[in-house]
Amino acid sequence: METQVLNATEYRNVSLSLLNVSKTNPRRTFDEAALKELAESIRAQGILSPLLVRPLTESGFEIVFGERRYHAAQLAEQDTVPVRIKQMSDAEALEAQLVENLIRSEIHPMEEAQGFRALLNLDEPKYSIEQIAAKVGKSPVFVASRLKLTDLVPVAIEAFYADGIGVGHALLLAKLPADQQEQALSACFKEVYNGGQKPARILMPVRNLQFWIDSNILLVLKDAPFNKRDAQLVPTAGSCADCPKRTGHNKLLFGDDLGRQGDRCTDPTCYQAKVQAHVAKTIAEKPELVQISTAYGGQKEGSPVLPRNKYTAIRGDRPKSKDDAKRPEYKVCKFTTEAIITEGSDIGTIHKVCANPSCPVHHPKQQTSRNGEKWKAEQEKQHKERAIANTTGLRVLAAIGSAVPVRLLKRDLLFVIERLLLVMDESRIEMLARQHGIRQKRDDGGIGKTLGAYLRRADEGTLSRMLVETAILLAASRANAATVLRDAASTYKVDTDAITLKVKQEFAAKEKAQAAKKAAAKAKPTKKTKAA
Repeated sequence: METQVLNATEYRNVSLSLLNVSKTNPRRTFDEAALKELAESIRAQGILSPLLVRPLTESGFEIVFGERRYHAAQLAEQDTVPVRIKQMSDAEALEAQLVENLIRSEIHPMEEAQGFRALLNLDEPKYSIEQIAAKVGKSPVFVASRLKLTDLVPVAIEAFYADGIGVGHALLLAKLPADQQEQALSACFKEVYNGGQKPARILMPVRNLQFWIDSNILLVLKDAPFNKRDAQLVPTAGSCADCPKRTGHNKLLFGDDLGRQGDRCTDPTCYQAKVQAHVAKTIAEKPELVQISTAYGGQKEGSPVLPRNKYTAIRGDRPKSKDDAKRPEYKVCKFTTEAIITEGSDIGTIHKVCANPSCPVHHPKQQTSRNGEKWKAEQEKQHKERAIANTTGLRVLAAIGSAVPVRLLKRDLLFVIERLLLVMDESRIEMLARQHGIRQKRDDGGIGKTLGAYLRRADEGTLSRMLVETAILLAASRANAATVLRDAASTYKVDTDAITLKVKQEFAAKEKAQAAKKAAAKAKPTKKTKAA
């Protein structure tokens, strides 16, 4: 029998058949086990707290909040439930649903986000983030972060609802453009092989995802080679200053990062398009600019870009020592000119270079006169200093490698190292191999092949160590090796002074032993002396 609504502000028992679930209720998921427990409680004690409903038709009601109790009453096979009937507008009903559900800890953050979004989208009354925050007793930063969750792509939402990722992971993903989220979602997990055919999938901590995003997606705008305020550089993208995809545009979401990292771009595709446009524009305006590459390997035939071995980059910083001041990269010659990097790293930046192979400053002729005891002694001294420096460097590199933790999967580590080895010269590959006791065998295909076979057999810890060592060796080939090692040692807390002292002691002991051996050889009587 239908019950007509006579008074819209009363309490009464209403038949379950007259109640309708609200389409705007933020809660979308209900725990089955918890519903069954509540149903048992209802059978024993009834519903202690009435449901809030509003008139929907002359003979029906919409549940504003209390949908969980409604479903539990159905499981408990109840005919009626106690309700409080109240006339409410759409905005009032939605606001009541949000407030009611927010005080319950079991609501899913995604449901909370969708509720905030529905409230923000109301035409009348109009709400701001600050007003919503005041209504629900939360901070504006909290509400803004929850609202951002509604920008998650479907595959990320599915993983979030399935508890595949946590709210921290979801918030980081939601801050990224849609076309970057799926790739970042894969970085949330690590596959671990335990001898079975299928690898186990482990969720990594939020800090690992943050590191991956910082390394692969976010780009520091202060380092951009182009004018960030130029709206015509790429007209479809507009000015970076007005772009909603930069972190500084939304301080509620990125406030914690702005002071530490500065303003950053979250769209690598747009960033690279602006870099290429900047390069094309600069070359068109200054056709006399030399084009250079910072990448390893040769250039295609006919390419206007000079490879690394065809120019010397002039450093703009002041040398830190007298020895540094003698290095060619700190000197300016009459052939010095401006160049733009068009390949490799730091594309679009302008540098001073010398590209003349006959320059006496940057390509001096080798000294031909090598006579005299003084010159010989000087050469021996330099040879000894280089040997000590090389041995110390290798020891520091080994100590740094020992401090590297296991982070990436074996397949990832192997992939990165094998690609880095492709751009390393033979001498540094040999240096890396010696660090791990690898020696080239005759007819073995070269040190690169031997090292490759060793890598495929190595465990994750060894590969992690070799990845850092390879990065250091590559960086040392492009910059001051001592500075690179010092920075790496500082990162991994390696005591370089102690290693240097030990190496010098070893060399001194070796020299002492050699001197004693020579003295013993001189003191030993020869055949002529015996005959006499």
